[in-house]
Amino acid sequence: MRPTIIRNAAILDTRNLKLQFTHSILISDGTIQKIGGGDLSCEGALEIDAKGMTLMPGLIDCHVHVMASSFNLGTVARLPNALALLRALPIMKGMLDRGFTSVRDAGGADWALAEAVRTRQIVGPRMFCAGKALSQTGGHGDFRARNDILEDPCACAYKIGNIGRIVDGVDACRLAVREEILKGAAQIKVMASGGVASPNDPIDNMGFSEAELRAIVEEASNANTYVMAHAYTPRAITRAIQCGARTIEHGNLVDEATARLMKEKGAYMVPTLITYEGLANDGPKYGLPPESVRKIAKVRTNGLEALKVLDNAGVKMGYGSDLLGETHYLQSDELLLRAKVLGSPKTIQQATLIGAEILNHEGLLGEIVEQGYADLLLIDGNPLDDIALLTRHDTAIKLIMQDGVIHKNCL
Repeated sequence: MRPTIIRNAAILDTRNLKLQFTHSILISDGTIQKIGGGDLSCEGALEIDAKGMTLMPGLIDCHVHVMASSFNLGTVARLPNALALLRALPIMKGMLDRGFTSVRDAGGADWALAEAVRTRQIVGPRMFCAGKALSQTGGHGDFRARNDILEDPCACAYKIGNIGRIVDGVDACRLAVREEILKGAAQIKVMASGGVASPNDPIDNMGFSEAELRAIVEEASNANTYVMAHAYTPRAITRAIQCGARTIEHGNLVDEATARLMKEKGAYMVPTLITYEGLANDGPKYGLPPESVRKIAKVRTNGLEALKVLDNAGVKMGYGSDLLGETHYLQSDELLLRAKVLGSPKTIQQATLIGAEILNHEGLLGEIVEQGYADLLLIDGNPLDDIALLTRHDTAIKLIMQDGVIHKNCL
């Protein structure tokens, strides 16, 4: 791989949230080898003049479903594997095109897909996959319709389009975690409450018993990884945190007491506000089942208030989008929603540095440091002042580099 030198860049410091000027960086073998001044050199390197533009780390989305090519997740779960995979490929490329160089898949994508990206067999972001999300019978990962006789839940549990698998009982939960880890899961996803996209579980339903949750967390910890828990209500969030979950996904109905508990336990929240806009505006048109449409309003209106509650309590938040079907194009708009409440600098930090913490990749992702991964964006303007620049993929994002390889270069 040919080395690259980027000169005359204003480097965005995601720790201190300021620009550092007149820097050059040397990139080789997928990493940032050296950050120096104008005298930095390397024989045979490709040289790029940033012309004073902002160089920042690639964005990190900590909650995606690249297999979710339709609003009706039950339909996707039944697709032939080849078709489900082919429908995911443009979704993954679109994420990288928008500057998301790393994503954490919260159910569906597996080690093989992440490995295909790593070895450049397909185009997409660096992937941290949870494999199949764990759901109890009738929980958020159970897409079976009500009927006199329920179909076998195992019929499509292992198809690539299915985001989850159904497990019940402590022993079954332990086995499921061990199997997902064996198959290459980077973290474990558990449905700890009801959700929007599934047909039969109200938002305020609880998922799994405490004994099951603790077993799932213990098995993940034994494998040196962690549990990300889908949860909306204070009751569900509190129980998941007390059982050892490290990150809470969504959390729209969080209250002040629960936020304080999260801070005390060192847990992260990954809000996903933009998905409710997509679900409300486009869901019915693209096949979101009516029972799911009716659930949206309950969580949509609380999202921005939840950001305030969490921020006031000092809870660290990662960036998440959680988009489905035809709304993946809205991925960057989560930046705009958050910035209304938190401001541009803090929102950018959530989509970079804090995302790297959640992924256990501090010092490698989320900031521009020597020996870090060369996942970089070159922005025409200062996103600390105008975060909307990061939504102008065709005009403001001039260069996208992932793992030292240039994906886009408009200079």
